[in-house]
Amino acid sequence: MTRIEDYAMLGDLHTAALVSNTGSVDWLCFPRFDSPACFAALVDTPDAGRWLLAPAAGGTCSSRRYRDDTLVLETEWITPEGHVRVVDFMPPRGHAADLIRIVEGISGAVPMFGELRLRFDYGRVMPWVRRRGHRIEAVAGPDAVWLSTPAPTEGREWSTVSEFTVRAGDRVPFVLTWAPSHHPAPAIVDAENALLDTVSFWESWSASGTPLTGRYAEPVRRSLITLKALTYAPTGGIVAAPTTSLPEKIGGPRNWDYRYCWLRDASYTLQALLAAGYEAEAKAWREWLLRAVAGDPATLQIMYGVDGTRRLPELELPWLSGYEKSLPVRTGNAAADQLQLDVWGEVLDALHLARQASIGAQDSAWQLQVALLDYLQGHWQDPDNGLWEMRGARRHFTHSKVMAWVAADRMVRGARTRHLPGPVDQWEQLRDTIHAEVLVNGYNDQLGTFVQSYGSTALDASLLLIPRVGFLAPDDPRVIGTIDAIQRELTQDGFVLRYHTQSSDDGLPAGEGVFLACSFWLVDALHGAGRQAQATALFDRLLALSNDVGLLSEEWDPIARRQLGNTPQAFSHFPLVVSALQLHTGQPHRSDQPIRPPQHPR
Repeated sequence: MTRIEDYAMLGDLHTAALVSNTGSVDWLCFPRFDSPACFAALVDTPDAGRWLLAPAAGGTCSSRRYRDDTLVLETEWITPEGHVRVVDFMPPRGHAADLIRIVEGISGAVPMFGELRLRFDYGRVMPWVRRRGHRIEAVAGPDAVWLSTPAPTEGREWSTVSEFTVRAGDRVPFVLTWAPSHHPAPAIVDAENALLDTVSFWESWSASGTPLTGRYAEPVRRSLITLKALTYAPTGGIVAAPTTSLPEKIGGPRNWDYRYCWLRDASYTLQALLAAGYEAEAKAWREWLLRAVAGDPATLQIMYGVDGTRRLPELELPWLSGYEKSLPVRTGNAAADQLQLDVWGEVLDALHLARQASIGAQDSAWQLQVALLDYLQGHWQDPDNGLWEMRGARRHFTHSKVMAWVAADRMVRGARTRHLPGPVDQWEQLRDTIHAEVLVNGYNDQLGTFVQSYGSTALDASLLLIPRVGFLAPDDPRVIGTIDAIQRELTQDGFVLRYHTQSSDDGLPAGEGVFLACSFWLVDALHGAGRQAQATALFDRLLALSNDVGLLSEEWDPIARRQLGNTPQAFSHFPLVVSALQLHTGQPHRSDQPIRPPQHPR
């Protein structure tokens, strides 16, 4: 069984591959994150496509690591015959897309086995394979893939097999290249030169940020590299994860496609990137955000494609058996059509943060922001589907109302401090009205806590964000009461659940893991409340949930002690960076404030 945490990620800033600790690439979509997969064994069996390259004896690797501050993966096996290393990487995209694997002999003579099973359209289409000179070509419909290697290859049982022995000092390259099938064959890539270029790219990018020190510097750097790898370079959009349908409960149906860009990630994205000194990426994300939300404010979506595509129809792929039989396997995401009022607040919060950090002209797209608030002013009292994309009846979610307050607050402050035009007195009245209503309807005096929705007694982890967005002070008694209630009633093994799924009305069976982002929110809330020891202890426990190469998925199963959900998850790594920097500086930070970590030379 290959667990979710057994995978490492490779990427070229257009798409990503997942490679297991047994040497099998089990997931890869060409040419983009959201394209159909040509390796889909992750959500089925090897017959749905994979690329295995490992010692012939098989088995889990002895060790693996990313090379320094790069996305170059080094996987090693120590076998009775000797010691071998496989170096895996994807060069930043040029004219074509490449996945390169170099087998390096360290000692002895190790028999190796490679099996390439290409299956386009999520395992459904078997390509026509033929040899073209020193290369193997596989074509089906719009897709063409070429394999170049000096190793012997032969066709066997609808796959391309390579068997060879690697000795100390040998370096055997395998170069897999995708291009549209109607294009000429792409040029053959020199694997060693591509390795040097890829290492140079990642080392230069890592070094371009703010130098980080302290006990959390390494996991912060790895998280930032991961987030960069989840960026679609042509537009600056950042996907939530490169995978689809990895389950929130093994065998359950809560399996969603996360290969899109969520507006909800906006303020965390900007805060993390700006704090780490990656201003170019922050600007690119801001520009993606502005392009995506442009248009009629009534049609604002919670998510978009990497290029800003709005239509993301949700489909099920019945020919796939699912990760560990977790069905269905889905592409697209119907939540794109939901009403989630909090995203207006997230967008206006992020754009206010961009103004505070001076990464955009003060009046850039201000009229768009005015239009967004104008729409929200007429609809903030509507029930919605909420932060967690509930698929049941709409409700008046407390977090949604808090974020409507955020939208009005940020626009008031933009108008007052930056002298930007707008009916600021009217906005102030709106802000104060929302604030008063939330305190009356979203807070339960008997329970001493904020609640998930008006009239409910249920808790919700999103209530931990109340101090982060500045709705109340972090030491306000109502905030403290909410923290205590969540710690007491909404945690499992000390980690935070999103909400109690058995009390939801989304029509899906109850049960999921603890949501890692929510536990980072608790770190921030505890830190703001002056409970530094608790915050640090929880943060250290969260770091320990990372896999051996520093990656986090969406959720954690505290009983089975394994990762759950799509991986690696941006919404886990962004708050990791923000929480780490807050603990490092010793100061709580609101979502509308740039974090300024102390700068020291490495």
